[in-house]
Amino acid sequence: MTVITDIEDLRRLAQKRVPRMFYDYADSGSWTESTYRANQSDFASIKLRQRVLVDIEHRTTATRMVAVDVAMPVALAPTGLTGMLHADGEILAARAAEKFGVPFTLSTMSICSIEDVAAHTKAPFWFQLYVMRDRGFIERLIERAKAARCGALVLTVDLQILGQRHKDLRNGLSTPPKPTLRNIVDMLTKPRWGLGMLGTKRRRFGNIVGHVAGVGDMTSLAEWSSSQLDPRLSWADVEWIKRRWGGKLILKGIQDVEDARLAVESGADALIVSNHGGRQLDGAESSIRALPAIVDAVGSRIEVHMDGGIRSGQDVLKAWALGARGTYIGRAFNYGVGAMGEAGVTKALEIIHRELDLTMAFCGRTAIEQVDRSVLVPGTYHG
Repeated sequence: MTVITDIEDLRRLAQKRVPRMFYDYADSGSWTESTYRANQSDFASIKLRQRVLVDIEHRTTATRMVAVDVAMPVALAPTGLTGMLHADGEILAARAAEKFGVPFTLSTMSICSIEDVAAHTKAPFWFQLYVMRDRGFIERLIERAKAARCGALVLTVDLQILGQRHKDLRNGLSTPPKPTLRNIVDMLTKPRWGLGMLGTKRRRFGNIVGHVAGVGDMTSLAEWSSSQLDPRLSWADVEWIKRRWGGKLILKGIQDVEDARLAVESGADALIVSNHGGRQLDGAESSIRALPAIVDAVGSRIEVHMDGGIRSGQDVLKAWALGARGTYIGRAFNYGVGAMGEAGVTKALEIIHRELDLTMAFCGRTAIEQVDRSVLVPGTYHG
């Protein structure tokens, strides 16, 4: 592919280069995938007001997310198994984000560990936490994030149980992945990916294997992880984690106004309106539809961010116009990782930034801070 013009080009290239089970893991939702699809289609229904004969010569997309200067209101979302889309994927993505001037968020379920990413970056990155039944492990994980100088803890609150993801079941994606004949043959058709994976030592969950008693390989990890998601997770745990962490805390997975109000009461610094990329409750409202009501209810008391369905700079502008003071891209940067490694993530960020800048200009604005709901056509958005 000689010319990459948008995120869809990166997606197609990643689909060619990444083994099916890992590509499908990144690019799928739960059950019928209705929420996964709505996250994108509901953005498309929002229309923009074009303005003309406005001085738009000097423009800036720069702003701040939880007191961090950013080149645009975009962060790389925490995504599991990024290091299986491309060798050392999390390290490459973190480096690209740092050079571009946006935050990178490392997942608990990453292939590269907290220490791996810290050793290859200079700017503080953010760390996403899944709460397990083993609270001792969680305490140690928080301490490791502190030691790595992570700038914020992103606590995921919508994974007390795992949503049913049909593509993963069909592909035999498990811990460790099942070596079915179809999977083996598919991997053999991806020589670029295979050579990269042979050239790295990072091929397991680096934040977990070797850091939990009795978990020394992928097989023992499967036994441990299958029993570790904690359905008892509550707001009391959020308070406990906030005390243990002591730094900036972001709650990821808020979809309801009532929960948003509880997030304010928890003392968190920000919340992320998110349905886990459509990977948990299928049939839930899209993030962009849920956003305005949450902003109206709590936006003056807590910083509101959002993720889910962002594939362009126009989507970023629409989310900002509806009150999100930060957005997160997951699949968009994963496509870049799978397509071209670090260069692919840089390309994804360049595409989104260019689209954001141009759209802002067409709407007659010269700074992202000037953008509000007045740039949207009334009646085309929820709220």
